[in-house]
Amino acid sequence: MLDELIVENLGIIERAHIEPGTGLIVVSGETGAGKTMLLGALRLLTGSSGRREIVGPFGEHSTVDGRFLLDDEEMTLRRRVTSEGRSKAYSDGSMVPARALQERTRGYVEIVGQHDHMLLTSPGGARLLVDGALSKAGQKAATSYATAWQQLVETRQAIELLGGGRHELERELEVLRFQADEIAAGGFEAGEDAELRQRAARLRNREDLVAGFGTILAALGEDGAAGRLAAAGAEIRQLVRIDDTLDDFQVRLDEIVEGLGELQVDLASVAAGLEHDPGALEGLETRIHLLGELRRKYGDSLDEILLFAATAEQRAAELTKLLSRAEDLSTELADRLDAAKAEAARLTAERRKAARRLEKAATIHLRDLGMTDPVVKLAVANADLGPSGADRIELGFASDSGLPTGPAAKTASGGELSRLTLALRLAGGIGDAAVIAFDEIDAGIGGATAREMGSKLAALSVGRQVLCVTHLPQVAAHADDHYVVERSGSAARVRLLSGGDRLAELSRMLGGLPDSERGQLHAAELLAAARQT
Repeated sequence: MLDELIVENLGIIERAHIEPGTGLIVVSGETGAGKTMLLGALRLLTGSSGRREIVGPFGEHSTVDGRFLLDDEEMTLRRRVTSEGRSKAYSDGSMVPARALQERTRGYVEIVGQHDHMLLTSPGGARLLVDGALSKAGQKAATSYATAWQQLVETRQAIELLGGGRHELERELEVLRFQADEIAAGGFEAGEDAELRQRAARLRNREDLVAGFGTILAALGEDGAAGRLAAAGAEIRQLVRIDDTLDDFQVRLDEIVEGLGELQVDLASVAAGLEHDPGALEGLETRIHLLGELRRKYGDSLDEILLFAATAEQRAAELTKLLSRAEDLSTELADRLDAAKAEAARLTAERRKAARRLEKAATIHLRDLGMTDPVVKLAVANADLGPSGADRIELGFASDSGLPTGPAAKTASGGELSRLTLALRLAGGIGDAAVIAFDEIDAGIGGATAREMGSKLAALSVGRQVLCVTHLPQVAAHADDHYVVERSGSAARVRLLSGGDRLAELSRMLGGLPDSERGQLHAAELLAAARQT
């Protein structure tokens, strides 16, 4: 169950902290008081999108925290939405994508909105309802069809890509192969361009390098720095015999002499290794010119040229594979179309079975909600092959078998649509969830029907938690916990009712007179009747 909910700066609710128990939990309040924001908070915790419009005037962001208890497991979820529309989600203290909240709460928390009837009365919504009630065999058929449809789409795309332009693709393949071969023929490797520039510079300026190295080695030789350092070394050793505190200077001077010797050896080695081969320079110049030609055609650097070659080889491989399939694509298309049709037929049969189960279960629920002999019809008709199958599903309804059955959007009144939505969602398995929330599902009904809906919601809440935003006192009277959202100016607060406060709120819901003595007597009658039920 939802054990604790904390809301901050959500719409006009500055802060609310509720700890609902099990059973039926209702939330009431005047129109515009912000009562639906509590279910909006629950939607955020189940991964719904967080829009900046929900951020209230009391800060720069909205925050919703919820703790759920399921058997011995505790789950804490959090959403934070900024006034710029950025949203963050947390699960058990760790930052996660919002879709991770959907995955954690799927099958555990179900929310039925006041506009769900609009979804159910559309062909796409009716299909989603039926698909949600598929058996295991039906779910397998849906998966198999999705695979068959994807394969069919891929084959169609391949044919479309070939189209009438096979010769163009062949010419493109020829060009790609030429480009890749031309680059490969150069034999260049990553980083080789820098090495070529360095070697060419040495060969072009060999005489200057040789002269320079000669000058340096002469300056460092016995008649130069090396000789003077040797004399200094001999002198410091004489001084150390006089004053041994000068020993550190001798060590440092010896290190300099040693380093100078190593420098002379290294310089001499480099000088000796300078190439003197006019043919080598000519070969380098030829290779540099080749690299320049490739740069002119394929990229500003060797790395770009090599990337161009890799991309060309990949594209050439794709075209080769595609062209090799060209002869078989027509046969492949026919086979995959047949396979998709066969899987679609299996899926249609399973959907019809699920539709019959939903019809029967929904009819029972509607009778419980006060309809004597309702008719629910989920018609699964044939349609063109598409991503979701080869059928069209429409919801038909009549409040009595003596009336003509037609599209629910046209034949059902507002109150009947509310009951139909509840019945279909219950028939579709929503009752298996541990937490069920209804957002003004009782719109458009009243009187005895409202009492029946309150009784139905109370029965549904046995063994689970049912949250319901309602404007009907007949529903609110069945609640185990009753919260009211009260607005004062631009801010609203949430309060748990008990005793006389609850009677006053039920009286307000009955006739708009919370302090009416007769209204409160009527409210007490409602509570007593609900307890008996």
